[in-house]
Amino acid sequence: MAMWPFGKKNTKPGEPAAPAEPAGARSAEPSAADSRGEAALRADADATVAVEDADTAVAAATTEISDAPEAGPVSIAHDAVNGSTGPFDGDNVDIDEFDFTDFSNVTLNLGSMKVPLPTDSQVQVEMGEAGPKMVHIVTRHGRATPVAFAAPRTGGMWEESSEEIAEGMRSEGMPVGFETGPWGREIVGTGTNGIIRIIGVEGPRWLYRVTLASPSGKEDEMATLGRELVARSFVYRGNDPILAGNSLPVVLPQQLAQQVQQAVQARAVQQGQAQQPPATGTPTALSEAMKKIMDINKVEGERNNGN
Repeated sequence: MAMWPFGKKNTKPGEPAAPAEPAGARSAEPSAADSRGEAALRADADATVAVEDADTAVAAATTEISDAPEAGPVSIAHDAVNGSTGPFDGDNVDIDEFDFTDFSNVTLNLGSMKVPLPTDSQVQVEMGEAGPKMVHIVTRHGRATPVAFAAPRTGGMWEESSEEIAEGMRSEGMPVGFETGPWGREIVGTGTNGIIRIIGVEGPRWLYRVTLASPSGKEDEMATLGRELVARSFVYRGNDPILAGNSLPVVLPQQLAQQVQQAVQARAVQQGQAQQPPATGTPTALSEAMKKIMDINKVEGERNNGN
């Protein structure tokens, strides 16, 4: 019995598929075993947006939680091609056959990932020295950061990288433990003002990792919402040779890339800078640009649903 309520659309024979979003700027590539320091992880938790609870509750996955650091299975068998829930292998499964309107009206196309955005969420782009560094999805309960990596055919990458990530977090003084979620091991770290939860799922030659950052008191809601997001995500590995552990290339949709570029230029002018944007942070101008484009996409989605 499926844990999630979504199903396939009743498409008409010969009905054309929705056009793919055009691509723009590429983001930087994190490492699969990126063990960020406690300060950065706490900043993630502190930076989340806490708003009122949703009127409609989302379905929660059943979890088995243990206080033992190594408790629970590392992974639970997951069929990304023929299974009833995701994350799905986008090279073999058509996202347009699924109906995610119970959860989302807009899909964020990042090239190697397609992620249905939760209702009332926003997209934020974290800037690095070379341009966009990470793409965050800010929800009512916290922030989700999806990343996809190339992985060996034999699997086992999440077991190794989850240990390295947890050890890195502990070395910075952050209390860390493991919980068993729908796909197996989840890393849970406790910061000063919030909770970090990292979900990892392996598919055909890829690893999908989603980091959830939530303020204290919102961690349960964010865990549920994050799992809902993971279950509806699609990963596109492609056939290009990519070293295992390297992130799959991320490309911003053209409209989003243009908004980011305009926001960066405006911010540089305001600060009297003529060259590169600052190394870290999510400028207010970027947040406003992301909200604007999300509002546009939401209106278009509602218009299409009404037809």
